Amino acid sequence: MKNTRQPPNQSAIRNPQSAWAIVALGSNLGDSRQIIRSALARLEALSDRPILKSSLWQTSPVDCPPGSPLFVNAVAALTPEKAETPESLLRKLQALEKEFGRTPKRILNESRALDLDLIAFGAETRRAPDLILPHPRAHLRRFVLAPLSEIAPAMVLPGQTRTVSQLLIELKSREIVTRLEPIRR
Repeated sequence: MKNTRQPPNQSAIRNPQSAWAIVALGSNLGDSRQIIRSALARLEALSDRPILKSSLWQTSPVDCPPGSPLFVNAVAALTPEKAETPESLLRKLQALEKEFGRTPKRILNESRALDLDLIAFGAETRRAPDLILPHPRAHLRRFVLAPLSEIAPAMVLPGQTRTVSQLLIELKSREIVTRLEPIRR
């Protein structure tokens, strides 16, 4: 039976060789807080153990069309099923986006009800047209690092030498991020 064990402590995510999959969630259309909460609940079904989830954060749009609304963001860490691959998990994340009303992009970084980005899948690396792991800009995005630092401050993302907390402290960015709600376990 899934999700019957207690969630691991935060230090369990330190080692990127572990089986953790890190997913960043974002929304800036509709009731974004509720959309992110609902998506986090749906991610539970994709994990062999209870997911770790960050607080909800309000963030300024990055590289979006002018006038784009603010985002609500969060990060989740899940333990993929044994047979799961990065590619199969990505397909499930894309299907979930569609369930929440995501349509094919017409404009780069346009507003969307739900955006799910696979940030890391253990220590796996990929360089394919539809999947790059680890996510190539995660270490440069406050809207990823701030929520991730709540659940995995000591984690070193694949390809990085500094922890998530160190990356966040050293990040030079104009992004504005504000915690909206505390973590609810």
